[in-house]
Amino acid sequence: MKLNIRLFILLFVAGWAVGCSHPSLVVEITELDLSAFAVGWGETKANLSISGTPLSIAGTPYEKGFGTHATGEAHIRLDGRQGTFTALAGVDDNADSHASVVFYVFTNKGTAFNSGVMKKGDAPKPVEVALKGVTDLYLLVDPTSDGNHSDHADWVNAQFTVFSAPVAIKDDHSEERYILTPPPAPQPRVNGAKITGASPAKPFLFTIAATGNRPMTFAAANLPAGLSLNEATGVISGVCSREGKYIVPLTVSNSLGECHDTLEIHIGGGLALTPHIGWNSWYIYATGVTQDIMEQSAQAMYDKGLVNFGYAYVNIDDGWEIKVGSNDLVIGGAVRNPDGTIRTNKNFPDMKAMTDYIHRLGLKAGLYSSPGRSTCGGYAGSFEHEAQDIQSYVDWGFDFLKYDWCSYGQEVPVHDLENMQKPYLLISKLIKEAPRDIILNMCQYGMGDVWKWGKEVGGNSWRTTGDLGASTQELSASMFSIGFFQEQIREYSGPDGWNDPDYLLFGNIYDWANQKAVLSPLSPSEHYTCMTLWSMMSAPLIFSGEITTLDDFTKNILCNAEVIDIDQDKLGKAGYCIQNRDLIEIWKKELHDGNTAIAVFNKRPFGSVVEVDWKALGYDGKFFARDLWRQTDLGDIRKVASFDIPRHGCVMLKVTKR
Repeated sequence: MKLNIRLFILLFVAGWAVGCSHPSLVVEITELDLSAFAVGWGETKANLSISGTPLSIAGTPYEKGFGTHATGEAHIRLDGRQGTFTALAGVDDNADSHASVVFYVFTNKGTAFNSGVMKKGDAPKPVEVALKGVTDLYLLVDPTSDGNHSDHADWVNAQFTVFSAPVAIKDDHSEERYILTPPPAPQPRVNGAKITGASPAKPFLFTIAATGNRPMTFAAANLPAGLSLNEATGVISGVCSREGKYIVPLTVSNSLGECHDTLEIHIGGGLALTPHIGWNSWYIYATGVTQDIMEQSAQAMYDKGLVNFGYAYVNIDDGWEIKVGSNDLVIGGAVRNPDGTIRTNKNFPDMKAMTDYIHRLGLKAGLYSSPGRSTCGGYAGSFEHEAQDIQSYVDWGFDFLKYDWCSYGQEVPVHDLENMQKPYLLISKLIKEAPRDIILNMCQYGMGDVWKWGKEVGGNSWRTTGDLGASTQELSASMFSIGFFQEQIREYSGPDGWNDPDYLLFGNIYDWANQKAVLSPLSPSEHYTCMTLWSMMSAPLIFSGEITTLDDFTKNILCNAEVIDIDQDKLGKAGYCIQNRDLIEIWKKELHDGNTAIAVFNKRPFGSVVEVDWKALGYDGKFFARDLWRQTDLGDIRKVASFDIPRHGCVMLKVTKR
C-alpha cells in the first residue's frame, strides 16, 4: 500500500513537472506543408513573396516566412498545450500602391490578432498569440473593401514555440447543398421589377413576372395608348408615342385566387430603371456558342420558370461574328459584306429568326461586340463600322449590347479619360438615334473609374473590375474581393446606370484551365452570399451558367422572389456596410417602401455564431424581421439577435417598422 502511494506521488510530481515545463520545440512556419494554404492568386512558396521575389517589407528584407495574396487562408492544428505563435505581418514591397490588406489571426477561442488596414510601405506589425487551449489557428489576409489588386502580403519570421509540431490542414470546405427557398405558392404572386422604362415611338416589351398555378389570367388597367396586354401570357407590347409616367394597376388570377400589384411605366424616362436580369452565354459556352444554343437557352428560361421571377434578357456573348483571319469553314471568311455590313458565322444562320423566337417567349435578346477591330476572342469588332453595326442590330431585333473594350486599346496611343470615353460616346449616340431601344452595357473593366462617368457617356451599366470568372480555381476569392469592393463605389449606381460586378457563376460553368464544363466551385453557402451581396448592391443579375441543365439547388438560388425583390427595388439604392467586426459584416439597404434589407455576412474561414445588437445598429423600437431566404417571419427583432452562420455564409432579412 505504501509502495502504491509512493508510486502515485512520483507519477504526480513527474506529471506536474512535465506540465509546468516550458515548450522547447521551435517550428518555423515554412516547415509546414505550405501547399495546404489557400491563396487568392499565385502559389505560396517558402521564404519568397507571392510574386517569387525575396521577402521585403517597408524596405527591410527578411529571410524566413512566406508570401500570400488576399484572400489568403492558412489553417493550423495544434495540441492545445502551452506555447506561442509569433510573426511579423506586412505588405510586400513588390506590391504596387493599390495594395491594402488586413491581417487576422483567429483561434478556436476567438480573434487573436487584427492588424487594421495596412498598405505598402507600412512597418510590419508584430504578432504574438498565446497557444494555451488553442487547437485550431487560422491566419487570414483580407483584401479590404477596395478589391484585391496587388494585395501581396507577407507573414515573416513566423514560428511556433510548442511541445509538439503543428500541422497544416488543407480544408476542402466541402459542404452539403442545402435548399432554403420554399417552392412558390400555388396562389398568384407578382414578382420582379415593378417599374420599367422605354423611349417614345420605339417598340415596347415587358412580361409581367408571376408565380402560381397555371393557367393564369393577367389584367392591366390604364395602359398607355399604343400598348396592349396578352391576358394569357402577361406580355405587354406595342409602341407608345407619348412621354410620361404611367401607373398601371395589375391583377393576376388563377383558380386559387388573385394578386393585385402596380407597374410604373416610364416613357422617355430611362431604359434601365432597375438592374438588368437575365442570362449570358460566356461563362459556359465561351466562343463555342451557336444559334441553337441560344434558342434552347431562351426556351429553358421560359420552361424552367425563370421568366416568372423577372428574368428577361437572353444574351449572346463573344463568338457570333466571323473570326478575324480564320479560314475555318464555320467561323472563318470575310468578316463583312461588300457593303460593309457585318457577317455572322455559320453557327448563326438567321439572327432575325432567333430574336423573333426569343421575343415570342416574352423575353429580350442581347448580343456582344467591341469598339476595336476584333473582340477579346478574336472575332470581328465594330471599329469604323459602328453605325452599320447598330443598324444591323436594330434590323435583327436586339435589345441589349455588351460593348467590350478588348482590342480598342490598340487604336488609341494614350489611355486617358478622353480616349476611354470616346468609343462609348459614339456607340451610345448611335443607339439613341436608332428606332429601337438597346441597353448599353459597357465592358471595360473599371478603367478610369468608369463608375464616375459611365452614365454620362450613355451607359446603362458598366463593369467595375476584371472578369469574376477569369480563374475557376480562384472563384471564391474573386467573388469576395469583387463583391465587397462594390460598396466603395455605391454612390455612382442607381436607376438607369448600374455598377456591374460581372455575372452569377452558378451551376455548370466553363473551367478555362481544363477546358471543360464543371460544377461551380463556390460552396453552397458562397452561392447564397453571392446572390445576397449582388442583390444588396443593386447589381445586374445576369446568370452565366448552363441554364438548360438547371438543378434544384441552383434554381433555389436564382429564383427566390423575395431576394430578387431587394435587387429590383425601384428606389435603386445600393446597400452599404454598417458594421464590420473581425470579418463579420452587416449591410443595410434602404427600400422604396421605407423599410430596409439587412444582410449579415460571415467572411471568416469557419462557421460563427453572430450576435446582433439591433439598438446599436439604429433599430430602437418595434421592428419586425423576415428571413428572406427561408421566406419565414421571425417576429420582433429584439428576440432575433443570434445567428449561426456557416463559413462564407450569410443571413438576409427584411426589417419592417411596426
